[in-house]
Amino acid sequence: MTTTTTNLGAGSEDRVMATAQQILKSLNTPKEVREDMLLIFSSFDNRLSNITDLINENSDSAGVRFDAAEKVILQWDSSSSSSNADASRHSLPWEDSPDEAAEYLSAVDEILHLVADMSIRSDNKIMDRAETAIQMAMSRLEDEFRLVLIRNTVPLDSERLYGSIRRVSLSFAANDGEIGEEFESFAEVDSERGCFHERGPSFGDDLCVDLINPDAVMELKEIADRMINAGYEKECVQAYSNVRRDALDECLVILGVEKLSIEEVQKIEWKALDEKMKKWIQAVKITVRVLLNGEKRHCDQIFNGSNSIKEICFNETAKGCVMQLLNFGEAVAIGKRSSEKLFRILDMYDVLADALLEFEMMFTDEYMCTEAKGVLAGLGDAAKGTFLEFENAVKNEASKKPMQNGEIHPLTRYVMNYVKLLVDYSETLNSLLENDEDEADGLKSEDGELETMTPFAKRLLLLISSLESNLEEKSKLYEDGALHCIFLMNNNLYIVQKVKDSELRKLLGDNWVRKRRGSIRQYATSYLRTCWTKALHCLKDEGIGGSSNNASKVALKERFKSFNACFEDIYRIQTGWKVPDPQLREELRISISEKVIPAYRSFMGRFGSQLESGRHAGKYIKYTPEDLENYLLDLFEGSPLVLHHMRRKST
Repeated sequence: MTTTTTNLGAGSEDRVMATAQQILKSLNTPKEVREDMLLIFSSFDNRLSNITDLINENSDSAGVRFDAAEKVILQWDSSSSSSNADASRHSLPWEDSPDEAAEYLSAVDEILHLVADMSIRSDNKIMDRAETAIQMAMSRLEDEFRLVLIRNTVPLDSERLYGSIRRVSLSFAANDGEIGEEFESFAEVDSERGCFHERGPSFGDDLCVDLINPDAVMELKEIADRMINAGYEKECVQAYSNVRRDALDECLVILGVEKLSIEEVQKIEWKALDEKMKKWIQAVKITVRVLLNGEKRHCDQIFNGSNSIKEICFNETAKGCVMQLLNFGEAVAIGKRSSEKLFRILDMYDVLADALLEFEMMFTDEYMCTEAKGVLAGLGDAAKGTFLEFENAVKNEASKKPMQNGEIHPLTRYVMNYVKLLVDYSETLNSLLENDEDEADGLKSEDGELETMTPFAKRLLLLISSLESNLEEKSKLYEDGALHCIFLMNNNLYIVQKVKDSELRKLLGDNWVRKRRGSIRQYATSYLRTCWTKALHCLKDEGIGGSSNNASKVALKERFKSFNACFEDIYRIQTGWKVPDPQLREELRISISEKVIPAYRSFMGRFGSQLESGRHAGKYIKYTPEDLENYLLDLFEGSPLVLHHMRRKST
């Protein structure tokens, strides 16, 4: 073959040489083939006659670089150390040896670059050494990655996380056996003795907590980048998720969340379960707002070279922690229902509903979101079912022991304090009850305003109607018709006040309040008629034998004696009755006074003079109108007064 000679400048010759070198590198051919190609190149153009020297020089340089990088890796490997100094080197803390760590990473980069650049791939022996060195390096880096993670895990400071805790009273004194067991923990709120229904801690929107020492994040990223470049991303992700999964488990322990089976949860007594539910609610908030957000942020920082690796790493890390929380939620959802659990279940439902929105943004693992949705639905069913069972319990509560003084029944206190607290969950209950309004249909004929009411308001109306019907039945236990009225007045006023002085009024409406106030006035009228008719009958003119001047003294004496006996009997009994509301108590006394005092004064004015002049007048005219007014002030105080107290007071 005739050698071609060209007469181009030096620059052109350099370009031709560079192109030839690049062709040889990219082909990655065996040595024998490469030598044949060199002969072809040199015969093709005499400017390529010295390319053999250049290629050999480049190959020799790659070998030297590989030897140096391999040596660094072997020095850090305990199994291949050749001296005591090298043997101890592998045990040095990575963070305490920044220069050595940087040297090691550079050596890894060098070998990965040489392999990727194919500069050493033509030599099988060197390639075997390179693969061995990479395996050693990756094993070393995996260990260091794990150790750096462990040493730089930041313990969770739960106390610092809890923000302002909103407390809502849910404290009720014991009922002393006056109502059924399902209501035994509720009575009136007592400020000195109260425990609280805590809605849980609230966190600021800017809350951010580092779960890994920020100084170590870049170091972890440096290691992760090498492992991913070497194709060891699976090992890197596994090391990360194993360490961080254990760290998250420890966080749950710090937050008071235990690993419990469904069977274990269902055996826990209510008081202990209530505490665990509270801790669960707080733990879900902290897990979503702090732990998972922190893990997501760190995964993004450490594995920012690959979206798929970031997602896999986060899913694997968070799965165990989230499933532990969901398992407890499921156990509560399928557990035994009782009225005192409703508030906690609603809290759990609300916090998980909020968390689900975060889950759907964080997790690409659809399984996790599906599980969370299933537990959320279960808690919703449990809350709805508990509320409906509570309605039935109120309707069917059948205690037969009447309140001795006509006071507010514990059932009334229980139900009204209960529903007053439920208003905080109106939005949640509306969504849960919107497709279950059948039982409220019977109220439509009673109140046209039902059409504009929310599902929860309708259920409240039905619940309070059941309570009113139950109280009406309980009032029949009183043989004294007047006490029957006092009992209904006290209880209905308590219901009205609880509605009027809370958000319940917005749900039930002003018209509902006006109707109930009208009912209370009707009970007051019935009380006056039932109780005072007999006393007022003694003060009528009929049957005393003529006008004020010639009335029968015998008849007058009997009238005064009858009135005195009637009044004293009422006084003796009704000082023991209780009207807790001061305004209602005063209105009743005024109503009595307006009916009794004018009639007594008029009767005294017409007939009193005929007895005052006779012997033993004080035996019959025992009280002045002013005395009676003073005695009326003692009614409804709940402290029975004996008769001699009246006599002493009149003297």
